[in-house]
Amino acid sequence: MSHLEPLDREDLPELEELFAHYDETLSFVPNSLFTLARRPETLRVFSDLITVIWRTGTLPIELKPLVALVSSMAAGCRYCQAHESVDMRERGVPEEKISDVWDFESSPHFDEAERAVLRFARDASVLPNAVGPGHFDDLRRFYDDGQIVEILTVICLFGFLNRWNDTVATELEIDPLRYATAIHEASDWNPGKHA
Repeated sequence: MSHLEPLDREDLPELEELFAHYDETLSFVPNSLFTLARRPETLRVFSDLITVIWRTGTLPIELKPLVALVSSMAAGCRYCQAHESVDMRERGVPEEKISDVWDFESSPHFDEAERAVLRFARDASVLPNAVGPGHFDDLRRFYDDGQIVEILTVICLFGFLNRWNDTVATELEIDPLRYATAIHEASDWNPGKHA
């Protein structure tokens, strides 16, 4: 059970345009937004930040949700793991890649460029931070500094989202819950406190 009760959508008509955006892009509105809506000005700015991070830059479309998922795995946030699994599905990421993300180091579905990024995401998301100069050397074999900034903004965005949702124990919506449970079945994934 969530530690902060989400507000009801019908009680937030001033935010309907924002919620409709999530209906279009994710096919549902995350429960975390209904909790954050207790401070609408914060929700609006945060939603704008999410949109800028997702929709700008030159990284391949499937890479950002992969970074977000691995970052959330390292942080232990099951809510965000489920959401990013759905986001990857919506962006056309092959199911083999989504289900193998836990084993990106050895899976044949990931190339060396992706492994460098996902290693960076994992190591930047643990406490204490485990990123060193070698991570940047590996990234620069495949990505320019602007793209590295893009990668790091996704990691930092999910630093906020992982802390928010794990602290609040945000309840998972039905689609992400079902999809993550099915796609990550081999890894014994479960929603934990987000059920």
